[in-house]
Amino acid sequence: MSPEFLWYIPNTVEPGHRGDDTTDGWGSVEYSTDLARMAERHGWGGALLGTGWGRPDTFTVATALAARTTTFKPLIAVRPGYWQPAHFAAAAATLDQLSRGRVLVNIVSGLDNLGAYGDGRSDPAQRYERTQEFMRLVRRLWTEEDVTFDGEHFQVSGSTVAPRPYRTDTRAHPTLYFGGASEAAERVSVAEADVQLFWGEPLAGLAERIDRLRELSNQVDRRLKPLEFGLRITTVVRDTTEEAWRAAEERVARMSSGPGDELTWTGNRKTAVGQQRLYDLAARGEVLDTCLYTTPGKFGGGGAATTWLVGSAADVATALDNYRKLGITHFVLSDTPYKQEIIRVGEQLLPRLR
Repeated sequence: MSPEFLWYIPNTVEPGHRGDDTTDGWGSVEYSTDLARMAERHGWGGALLGTGWGRPDTFTVATALAARTTTFKPLIAVRPGYWQPAHFAAAAATLDQLSRGRVLVNIVSGLDNLGAYGDGRSDPAQRYERTQEFMRLVRRLWTEEDVTFDGEHFQVSGSTVAPRPYRTDTRAHPTLYFGGASEAAERVSVAEADVQLFWGEPLAGLAERIDRLRELSNQVDRRLKPLEFGLRITTVVRDTTEEAWRAAEERVARMSSGPGDELTWTGNRKTAVGQQRLYDLAARGEVLDTCLYTTPGKFGGGGAATTWLVGSAADVATALDNYRKLGITHFVLSDTPYKQEIIRVGEQLLPRLR
């Protein structure tokens, strides 16, 4: 299978996201389109668009970007508590048809400002049960007619989505990505996801998780094609190893200088199982494997910014190739300033990975 390489487009109206020094344009269609078109020109298959209450609506942004690009694939982050399955299935199928099969979907179960849009499911067990129903029903609506579903969280009767998602010999509908490190999250992945997304852990830890997920897939008698795996991580790439480490350490020094800088990196620092795993890595050492930098998590880095791969293009390519040897075939990379690094990482790193 050919690997998928995606970037990340910050879906926010506030400047300064993860240290990006761009001051104008955040949240505008012009700025986001510029990033998407630059990703197209520099070898990226598309980009992840994050979701959260208080940001621009992710699906609307994805639709605008799909209309202004030709090959760019938006990986649209969505929350089951924000969408009803039939509404989302119809919207995504329509965009997939209009864009000729460029829609990717990232299902998010983590906490948000749930009360702001009337979502009362704050209990993790209920949220994961609901997520599993959401994914199962959306897939059925994309592939079946006259769907009737009577679940604990969602119900439809005689539902047929039109138009259908854009179909080819290799895909029947948009790929469903899902992340999570808890036992409940992993059971959702093996039952309903197409791709399990990981954050940047050491190779040994991800090898264990991949083995466990494959075994769980057998236990639940997975009826879908085999689960695939992806990595979402920050990559600090420079012309030389020394330059990259100097840039990374200077950035961490700025992050540690005060709470003002920290807030631009973390957003919500609630420690879900996967996030806590990343924070715990710092106790094992500043650098793990060949170039996995754990210190950012101590000074404000959260999510994909908790650990970074740091080095020359050759260093980071070797590290990512080691992840690929574990079976990881989807990569969502980023660094800031976003526009500058789309070009640098696209030109220096992607050719080595292909």
